[in-house]
Amino acid sequence: MGTPLPTRSGRFRAWMLEGLSDMAKHQKGVPAEPATAHEHKGQRWWRVMCLTGVDYFSTLGYQPGIAALAAGLLSPIATIVLVIVTLAGALPVYRRVAEESPHGQGSIAMLERLLSFWKGKLFVLTLLGFAATDFLITITLSAADSSIHLIENPHVPGFLHDQQMLVTLLLIALLGAVFLKGFLEAIGVAVALVGVYLALNAVIVVVGLWHLATESHVVTDWTTALTTQHGNVLAMIGVALIVFPKLALGLSGFETGVAVMPHVAGEPGDTEEKPAGRIRGTKKLLTTAALIMSVFLIATSFITTLLIPHQEFEPGGQANGRALAYLAHNYLGSVFGTVYDVATIAILWFAGASAMAGLLNLMPQYLPRYGMAPHWARAVRPMVIVFILVAFLVTWIFDADVDAQGGAYATGVLVLICSAAIAVTIAAHRAGQRNWTIAFAVISAVFLYTTALNIIERPDGVKIGACFIAGIILLSLASRLARAFELRVTGVTLDPMAERFVRDVSHRTARFIANEPDSRDIAEYRDKMHQIRADNDIPPEDDLVFVEVTVVDPSEFEAHLAVRGEVLHGRYRVLTLESSSIPNALAAFLLHVRDATGQRPHIYFEWSEGNPFTNFLRFFLFGQGEVAPVTREVLREAEPNRAHRPRVHVG
Repeated sequence: MGTPLPTRSGRFRAWMLEGLSDMAKHQKGVPAEPATAHEHKGQRWWRVMCLTGVDYFSTLGYQPGIAALAAGLLSPIATIVLVIVTLAGALPVYRRVAEESPHGQGSIAMLERLLSFWKGKLFVLTLLGFAATDFLITITLSAADSSIHLIENPHVPGFLHDQQMLVTLLLIALLGAVFLKGFLEAIGVAVALVGVYLALNAVIVVVGLWHLATESHVVTDWTTALTTQHGNVLAMIGVALIVFPKLALGLSGFETGVAVMPHVAGEPGDTEEKPAGRIRGTKKLLTTAALIMSVFLIATSFITTLLIPHQEFEPGGQANGRALAYLAHNYLGSVFGTVYDVATIAILWFAGASAMAGLLNLMPQYLPRYGMAPHWARAVRPMVIVFILVAFLVTWIFDADVDAQGGAYATGVLVLICSAAIAVTIAAHRAGQRNWTIAFAVISAVFLYTTALNIIERPDGVKIGACFIAGIILLSLASRLARAFELRVTGVTLDPMAERFVRDVSHRTARFIANEPDSRDIAEYRDKMHQIRADNDIPPEDDLVFVEVTVVDPSEFEAHLAVRGEVLHGRYRVLTLESSSIPNALAAFLLHVRDATGQRPHIYFEWSEGNPFTNFLRFFLFGQGEVAPVTREVLREAEPNRAHRPRVHVG
């Protein structure tokens, strides 16, 4: 009989879940190749810099306008403060993050190690909420600003001028289509976009500085106005320090930089455990990107503040959200302005690709492992659809308004930078590096101050972040509840003594007693065995082996099960297991025995005392509770055929 052809629905499912099993193996630590000389393959650091640069450098499309609105005439000085914080604060922090967490999880992975059990999981979910805020708002804000550049261009048909929402949604959908097609890196596209975009910005900067040099009264008028408004230099610096948190969008590229770190090529001898070459390349990436961006931020803030009337930055003004495009059209003509608009539209749209890559690298490394997302969340394409739908919703809520999304974006960026600064401070302290600990503590204080001011000034940002956090936590708990009875042991291994016990009982009916270890004295095992034999009419000649499970971290979802055998008091054979859930461990062990011996094993329980609902909550949160019926339910879901299912007895 020939092999049946796959149905259309089957092919679609296979396409949607392509790469799922490989990704699951990678996240569970199963090596794809022998560990010898496993070298990381990727792209040169400067090419990956362009991938993160489509996010980082694209902020030039709207950052000068935001700075002008926030700081007014002080925009250049506030931008200089931002650059100092970037080079002396964020850059050293993220260079250390790259060293401590070289697999793209960023500071979240560093902080995850500090807390265990449910408090650790909730803490990580909170940080993931802010990360989702950062990356998703990157997609929606960049698409919204891209649509502004598109519809404001004089060569665009007039019917599009009032359709910013529609254009923004189409750009987001197009981004999703790229990833659904199978896009993973598109490094070449990013290199071309970043190269062209930075070159065009360099032309605008040179022309702008030329106008400032040839029209010296512009600079004089600016300095006079500054002195009139603020009095002296110290007052200007003080106001700039207060205002600069509003410019926090200029720090947005660092988290993306470490998120795309797995794409950086290593060096001969690099392994996934110790990718020294990848770390060095990422440090070069972060430093080069920060230096390039710092130069452009200072230069563009000067020329836009001095050459553009302030009212044009206001909502409805021609420079709102497109300050450099305004200069391109006014000083270099319509043709160059249109070319700049096209480049800006492309890089702003592709900035969403960088953020999407960050999301797809970050979320599947945590939520499925916690049991807080369906199994298919490890696959790229289903997650792309989820993220695009959320981006549609965010765009609709904010009415595709760039300024309205700025607060939420800045909050997400700053919270993640704060977490990174705190994480590296703790890492330096644990490494005994006193000077670095003090330096990172000071940097942490600066970013905490910046974040607090940003939240006070624009509380809408933390509200949106809180909505993301609440959504992630609620959906995660719902997913964990739905998967409560899923067999979630990744593998079972037995030590030689345990294998001997299983081999011995396989010659007769394999019978096991589920025992909750207490004092583990001879009376405990003697009384338990007598009780089980009496309750279930087991003949004296039948062998019985005790199975004991110790719950280690009930918040963990998936784990490998190691079974150890021992003989206690010279006569009682005991198998000990450690797991996050007693029923799951027992079910996985019984299925392993069935597969290894070809027999249906029997396991014997005693009923637990207490309210069934309370016992279920104990199982859900702490891995214990009413073990017998839950073990049976896990077995029922794992093995639908009753004839092959291990037998559960309760007395």
